Amino acid sequence: MQVRLERLGALMVMTGKVLTRAVTPPYAPSALVYQVEALGVRSLPIALLTSTFAGLVISLQFGFFLARFGVQYTVGRVVVLTLFRELAPVLIALTVGARVGSGIAAELGSMTVTEQVDAIRALGADPLRKLVVPRVLACFILMPALTVLADVIGMLAGALVVKAQYGISFNLFFQGALAVVFMSDFISGVLKGFVFGGIVGVVGCFKGLTVEGGTEGVGRATTQTVAITSVSVCLADFFITKLTLYF
Repeated sequence: MQVRLERLGALMVMTGKVLTRAVTPPYAPSALVYQVEALGVRSLPIALLTSTFAGLVISLQFGFFLARFGVQYTVGRVVVLTLFRELAPVLIALTVGARVGSGIAAELGSMTVTEQVDAIRALGADPLRKLVVPRVLACFILMPALTVLADVIGMLAGALVVKAQYGISFNLFFQGALAVVFMSDFISGVLKGFVFGGIVGVVGCFKGLTVEGGTEGVGRATTQTVAITSVSVCLADFFITKLTLYF
């Protein structure tokens, strides 16, 4: 228990240092752009697949149950609200976040066990500024962006499947959606993506920099990163939903 508390404290300290370095010069925009491309652009296929099938499945499910009450024409309202407020940010965080977080942990863990991080310190550079800040900032950027993409793709996929399955026109689907969706619903999902991105980036970097036990430790760090980020995302989702539910 004491070890876990110490690690949690070390994680909080590292988070504070990273945020401080992120807002103070010197900046490294080229490193940030590279990490956004490496972590975000290469995650587009899994994000597209996740959002597409999420839109298809929830549209089929809600359409089927709403048809029992003869109100299947309202499926657009339910689908879009579910995507915007909950499903898109959480699914993207669990799928893309697992890929990104484990990749960060593996990369930094390999650098740690091969003493490359120590070499950076020996040269007088700051490993947090050089290695951690670009990755965390990239996660802050890419997760909300992928959440917005998932909103759009999931909504289009849902409109397609209810038209094919229940004969509901695109016009009726989107009219129903726009009638009930407010900007606060959209902002709630984007806010969740921002928080989830921070969780993924910080946890992945922390586990990578604190690897112990050589290459076996790198493997443990990657699996632990996936587990910790998944649980943290679910916990954060509950509290953010509680805070934003009535906004």
